Amino acid sequence: MAIRKAVVLAAGEGKRLRPLTYTRPKCMIQLAGKPILRLVLENLKVAGVNEAAVVVKYKKEAITDYFKANPVEGMKLAFIDQGERYGTAAAFGYAEGFATETFFGVAGDIITEASALKKLAERSQGEVTAALHAVEDAREYGTAIVKSGKISAFEEKAQKPKSNLANCSLYVFEPSVFRKIKNIKKSLRGEYEIIDVLKGATAVEISDYWLDMGMPWQLFSANEFLLSKLPDNRDRVENCTIRGKIVMEKDAEMHDSVIEGNVYIGEGSYVGPHAYIRGTTSIGKDCGIGDSTTIKNSIIFDHVNAKHLTYIGDSIIGSGCNFGAATQIANYRFDAGNIHAVVNDVTIDTKRNKLGAIIGDGVKMGVLSSVMPGKIIGDGCWVDAGVVVHENVERKTHVILHQAITKKKLE
Repeated sequence: MAIRKAVVLAAGEGKRLRPLTYTRPKCMIQLAGKPILRLVLENLKVAGVNEAAVVVKYKKEAITDYFKANPVEGMKLAFIDQGERYGTAAAFGYAEGFATETFFGVAGDIITEASALKKLAERSQGEVTAALHAVEDAREYGTAIVKSGKISAFEEKAQKPKSNLANCSLYVFEPSVFRKIKNIKKSLRGEYEIIDVLKGATAVEISDYWLDMGMPWQLFSANEFLLSKLPDNRDRVENCTIRGKIVMEKDAEMHDSVIEGNVYIGEGSYVGPHAYIRGTTSIGKDCGIGDSTTIKNSIIFDHVNAKHLTYIGDSIIGSGCNFGAATQIANYRFDAGNIHAVVNDVTIDTKRNKLGAIIGDGVKMGVLSSVMPGKIIGDGCWVDAGVVVHENVERKTHVILHQAITKKKLE
């Protein structure tokens, strides 16, 4: 079935992805040089969509301004404000005037492949069709129970789930679905949920790559997948050792440095001399990665400077951050155990034994400062020289080290 229209939900904040989402919607987090929402729209374009309505609310100007300056070629975009009704069903409901024919309904923060959308369209039947993906730990997802190819029930993060088929937030709807959406009642959390119209929907199990990012460290998996799909594109490389793939944008430069792994370097960024970039790493535009700095398996947003003796490992660094000389981000525990992170006052086992810091936009790190594994630093913070960050730092905080100095006269 050829599906030409799509409704894309992009109104949410993504509170568990703070501090990155204090300054941008979740769907505008950048991976491999592009916001997630753009990747979603490009996949829809490949799947045959030429007209999409994007439902916006939280920091909507970040979305509308970006696509005004960077349109998706061959796709007409409309932006629809989500009003006072909250929830996924409510968001779709606001697009009723747009979706007058069979349409894709998708979340704007899902990383997947165009092939998954094509498969969903080809196998769609009836008023609602939903994509499902088998997952290892179903306790972390909303899962569907399927009987005879139809969804019979849903479970939301059950401790003993009856199914391992996660709801992908990828749907094909007929316009008649809006009648059902209007009759949905508020859920216990006070929202109108699209899962309330999915009972009886056609189930399509996909095996393509799919990731619903709930926690910051899940961005590493998405970054790795996306970089694996990009072709090697190197230019303005001088006197470097390269063991892996490099994707370099316009005016990016690198000299006298070592690359080991798949690395993306954004427009106008400069790497070198003596920088060491390894693992799967994305560096945004207009960044400076300089003398004897090591970046390992990290995601660096735009306008970041780490020019002198800095180590950034397994970390996500927001836009406009500056690292003073010899800043060190630790990413490994002495006991080699899993690293725990505190997200929205809840301690979570990340299930990773390598995790550095999650740092928001505009943070300034003083010389010889350091951050312990799994710590989160909010946007706009200043961390003074010599400070060791042992706990999360709230946004717009100045962290000051007080020294007790004793002076003694030499005989």
